[in-house]
Amino acid sequence: MSQAAGGPLKATGVDFLRERNAHLHHTSDYNNPSLTVRRGQEFQLKLTFSKELQGQDKITLLLSIGEKPKQSNGTLLSLNARSGREVNRWCATISQTKGKECVVVVTSPADAIVGKYLLSVKTGPNIYQPEKNCIYVLFNPWCKADSVFMPDDAERAEYVISDTGYIYVGSAKNIHGRPWNFGQFEEDVLDCCMYLLDKSQLKHKVRKDPVIIARTMSALVNASDDAGVLFGNWSGRYSGGTSPLAWTGSAPILQQYYRTKKTVNFGQCWVFSGVLTTVMRSLGVPARSVSNFASAHDTEENLKVDIYLNENGEKVEDLTSDSIWNFHVWNEAWMKRPDLPKGFDGWQAIDATPQEQSQGIFQCGPCPVNAIRKGEVYLPYDSKFVFAEVNADRVFWLVKNVNGESKYIKLREETKVIGKNISTKAVGKNSREDITTQYKFPEDSQEERKAVETACSYLNSTNLGFCEITPELEPLKANLQLGMEGETTLWPGNPINLDIVVKNESAGTWTVDLVASCQLESYIGKVEASLATIKQTVQTEGKPVIPIPLRIEPETYLKALMEKEDELLVKVNIIAEIQETNEKLTEELTLTFQYPPLKVEMPETAKINEDFKCAFIFKNTLSIPLENCKLHVEGLGIFRMETFDQGDVAPGNIFKSKIICAPRKTGTKKIVAKLNSTQVKGITVEKVITITE
Repeated sequence: MSQAAGGPLKATGVDFLRERNAHLHHTSDYNNPSLTVRRGQEFQLKLTFSKELQGQDKITLLLSIGEKPKQSNGTLLSLNARSGREVNRWCATISQTKGKECVVVVTSPADAIVGKYLLSVKTGPNIYQPEKNCIYVLFNPWCKADSVFMPDDAERAEYVISDTGYIYVGSAKNIHGRPWNFGQFEEDVLDCCMYLLDKSQLKHKVRKDPVIIARTMSALVNASDDAGVLFGNWSGRYSGGTSPLAWTGSAPILQQYYRTKKTVNFGQCWVFSGVLTTVMRSLGVPARSVSNFASAHDTEENLKVDIYLNENGEKVEDLTSDSIWNFHVWNEAWMKRPDLPKGFDGWQAIDATPQEQSQGIFQCGPCPVNAIRKGEVYLPYDSKFVFAEVNADRVFWLVKNVNGESKYIKLREETKVIGKNISTKAVGKNSREDITTQYKFPEDSQEERKAVETACSYLNSTNLGFCEITPELEPLKANLQLGMEGETTLWPGNPINLDIVVKNESAGTWTVDLVASCQLESYIGKVEASLATIKQTVQTEGKPVIPIPLRIEPETYLKALMEKEDELLVKVNIIAEIQETNEKLTEELTLTFQYPPLKVEMPETAKINEDFKCAFIFKNTLSIPLENCKLHVEGLGIFRMETFDQGDVAPGNIFKSKIICAPRKTGTKKIVAKLNSTQVKGITVEKVITITE
């Protein structure tokens, strides 16, 4: 039969072969009905027509992205399925024909624009548009030609595919992993990332570049300039939103933002980092959350953070905007840096927490981690700021009142206390990996000194701030050590019993004027309450250790603990002045509160679509009642985040909360639970369950 007799050829259907393509493109986990593929790799479509295909029939696939697609800027693609394959260009080829059906192999280049494409099929004058015609094109860490290529299988599994993990918090001497559900494959998360790409108003030609996209997402995850995802709040009061400590993962935040198109309240650094990890992994860029302990916020760009103490040893906050955070969490994304000299590919630091503006916007990075290590702070983006976070010196000043005027006396400059125990989750293990050596050479090594000299010489030459290298400190004539002994584990409701100790390790006899303060602080170093001060003069003669008792009753700190919805810690600052030598010593010590455990009871295995019970049990072993207890639980692939109001729990009392779970996906799944109350915050537990067919 002639073609004319059968009428013109028309496409009548498109099978996106989603299961087959998704398996080959490592996108099976996305909870999204549309086809999701990775660039630089072929995928197949099965087309159905109104009649049998003839050799001369022209079939053209039309792919478009954006509101006003044009061929001139690569946003409108016309792929002739008869033209054969082309290297590193979009192309379509008919691979097999059977009756009214044919399979077309579509290949995208390794630098294709990342985003949401619309597909239609053209046959002569007829254009067929499938009902669900979206194809999501992502970065491809499996493709050698893609600039986010990651060669190691285990690393790809961890940094692209893994949807749960840990974010490390606490202090340098008391680090703990906070379970976090990244949830990059959950419903609406990928669509939210596509919405953010559109919201960025980036030209489509740069939406192929992970450097630009990483920088843009570091801005859009915070709400400071652009009505982005998450509003930062460090006030300790969170009415009108969710406390940062209540979140168990990123998906509920991104889902709420996508659903409402309104900024979500509230986040702090680990929440910003968790969400940015999710966004980058969802787009296909390998990413991880990274925690820096004793993290400097150097606002003056002189690689020094000044801390002022009054004559009682208490921190004076209004004299500087510099600060040292107990910990700060940012991100790293893996990519090549063709915009930089050789040697700066690999992990790039990016940070969505709004701390300082960069190019007029609260954004940070990507900055090559290797540039920070070498002190190459002139390299884009924001390497000066990140270098200071891990390398600044801490300078203590005593503020004395002399004849009604403030006099500033330099007590001590420390070069080795900032940027400790830089941590991320280990590949394939539920444990912490210390990556400090990726950010800085060993302290006092030749390479470390050279890196600091390189950074300082650049800062001085560009008038960005005066930076001088701290000389080696002369050893003290009075060889004294300051410290603390006693019950360093604090339980809310119990008194704080400590001894401030002066250790004399020298032969001399010294008269020491000692001042110590004890204050409640948030993790960003903000003083919330002064609890106690000590002033005492001690003689070291014949005493290797001199203890000075410090006792604080629970009612002194509980009020402040209850007023803030943050997890607070205790900071002790000690100043010692030796009368005979006029030498001055300082020491800063950190204590954290401990809490009773939250427990989970559930089976180790369950079957898909079959209910199982999960119970959360908590016993209040403290001496005080816990008021307004709220239990937050989430299980990826099992149930969305839910909150249970447990009311007040008296000392010795137990609550048990049950939830019926119906798993939707097979594999190893994790349930995360978090308990907050007026008195204690951030009690966290996780439990793993294997879901089978």
